[in-house]
Formats: sequence, structure tokens, C-alpha cells
Amino acid sequence: MSHPLVARMQPHRRSIFGEMSALAASMGAVNLGQGFPDTDGPELVRDAAISAIRSGRGAQYPPAHGLPELRVAICDHQQAWYGLEWDPGTDVVVTTGAAEAIVATVLAFVEPGDEVLVLEPWFDLYAAAIDLAGGIRVSVPPVPGTFRPDPAALLARITPASRMLILNSPHNPSGSVLTAPELAAIAQVAIAADLLVLSDEAYEHLWFDGHPHIPIATLAGMTERTITVGSAGKSLSFTGWKVGWATGPRDLISSVRVIRQHLSYVSGGPFQWAVAAGLSELPNSHWESFRATLAAQRDLLSQGLASLGLTVLPSEGTYFLLTDVTGVGYDSGAQFCADLPERAGVVAIPVSALCDHVSVGQTWVRWAFCKRPEVLAEALDRLRVGLA
Repeated sequence: MSHPLVARMQPHRRSIFGEMSALAASMGAVNLGQGFPDTDGPELVRDAAISAIRSGRGAQYPPAHGLPELRVAICDHQQAWYGLEWDPGTDVVVTTGAAEAIVATVLAFVEPGDEVLVLEPWFDLYAAAIDLAGGIRVSVPPVPGTFRPDPAALLARITPASRMLILNSPHNPSGSVLTAPELAAIAQVAIAADLLVLSDEAYEHLWFDGHPHIPIATLAGMTERTITVGSAGKSLSFTGWKVGWATGPRDLISSVRVIRQHLSYVSGGPFQWAVAAGLSELPNSHWESFRATLAAQRDLLSQGLASLGLTVLPSEGTYFLLTDVTGVGYDSGAQFCADLPERAGVVAIPVSALCDHVSVGQTWVRWAFCKRPEVLAEALDRLRVGLA
């Protein structure tokens, strides 16, 4: 007897990120596809995890909604950086990575048939979460010829069934950081349509060159309708620890807590202690140094890719940058990425896998620069030979 996967999840059998990482491992290719750093995060945070393990703190289940010390640290962090005032007792929930916060939020508020708007290109988890909930994904293309959000296109796709907008800034995969005018225009649509906003801010500290991150929850009329997601994996460079969180008004977070407790229940006890230490004890100079290091890696990869004939879209934030591949003889980013492991021993991600409108990402490819300079140099050397 056959027991197939439910129809709504059939499209998600394939994860482009997992697939390309597995390909990189099997072929010995340099993995510039999946976004994880190849160096550990701050020593202070590592030591705090070791101390928690040795002392027995976190060996058993932490409290269901997160370690109290971590919830306090998250709320203090939001207040110090953005002026957002949250109650650690009611307005925050700790999750198994930002991914669980995103999925729990969608499941908490989206009924079958509700429409969820996503700005193209989008992270593939958003599509999977919407289908898990039985929602309808409504993709909003960017301003033509750019990867900037198009508020007019967003407004045009609002219907009586519109329930939620998923927003991401700094933006994966484009590397753009939403500006104050862009956020204001998006907020105007969200308020008029009475949308809930799920704001994925996993890369909140990864912005460069005077393009600071602005949480949409700080805008008038948005605090009460926004759930903001953060990531210790991205902010502190410990992606394997899987510690994330969601903050927002208590009526929204209480619903997210209901769903989240039935997903993983709790996780990462010792790591929650460590993340609390990182958020509360790292000086501002750490975040400045972190950004400077990533910006240097971005520049190394950007200049190298441009020298090969690829058109580089300047990255304002995240771990990622995009290139158009037409300059090296391809009219399909997907085909370029399929050929690249064998041709050059390097892996990247086609942007077309993250879009519903074919024209948006057809010739574009995403590269991750969160790798040591010598790894980026090795990848560029391989590309010079492979693309010659």
C-alpha cells in the first residue's frame, strides 16, 4: 500500500539549499551556496556554553517559553538597539532557531485559504510554512529591473483573503536592506489592509556601508501588528546551536507560544545561557568588528566575481550577494549552478528557485561570503579556471 506525502507538501520535497550543500560535500566543491560561517563566534559566548554544560545548567528542559535570563536579554537588546519595549514575561518566546519562530507564527495565524504575501525573491522556508498551514502564497515581484520592494505591486495583490505579509530585511537572497521610505510605504499598505506582519530580521546586525537595519515594528501603527524574528545563529555565528526568538505584543506572542510548544517543546538549554551572555555582555565594538570582517569578505568575493565577467549587485547586508550570469555565456542561473560543481568545483544557489515569477531571478545567482578569505580565494581560483 502506498502512503504518499500529503499533496500540499509535495513541492517541498526538494530544498535547494540542502540539495546544493549535499552536492558540494559529495564532490568536494567549495560551498558558497548555504549561508553558514566557517569560523566560530565570540569566545565569550562559547565559554558561556561550556560553563553551562559543566555546571549542569540547561541539562534538563528549560522553561517552555525560553530561559528567563535569555528572554530578558532579548528584550534588553531590542530596547537598546531599536527603542522597542517588550515584557520578557509575555512578549517574547525562544525558539529552535529562527526557522521555528517563522513556522510557528504562520501556523498560529493562517487558516486554510488565507493569503500570505511574500516579496520575491523569498527564502524557501516561507513557502513551506504557508503550505503547512494550508494558506495561499501570493508572490509580489520587486520593482522591475531591481530587487527592491514594490509597494504598488504589493497593494495590487491585496484581496479580502489577505491575512499576513512576510517581510525580510536585511534581505536573503538579494543582500538589500530596506530603507525608511520603503518600510513606510510597505507599512501603509499593511495598515490599510489590516495585515499581520511577520518580520524576519535574522540578519539584523549584518549590514554595511551606512545601510542600517530598521525594524518595521518601530514605525507608527506597526508595533501592534508585527511579530519580529531574531537569530542567535546569524547574529552570533553559531548556526548549529539553533537558538532563535520572536518578539511582539503579548496577544500575538501568546498565540505563537501555543504553536511553538507543540513543535520542539524546548531545546538548547546550555546554548540559551550562552546566547543570553552574548546579547547582554558583548560590547558594541564586537558588532562593528563583525560587520567590518564580513564587509571585507564581501568585497573580496565581489571584486573577484566581477573580474570573471559576472555582473555583481552590491550587497548592503546579510551573508549574500547576487550576480547576473549572462556575462559568462548563460541565460539561466539554474543551469549555471547545475554546471558549476563539475565545471569549477564551486556551489552557488539559483535565485529562480526562490521566485514564482520566472522573469525575476532567471539569470541571477546567490553567493555566500561568510567564509574565510582563503576559502573565498580558493573558490575564485577554481572559477577562473572553470569558467575560462
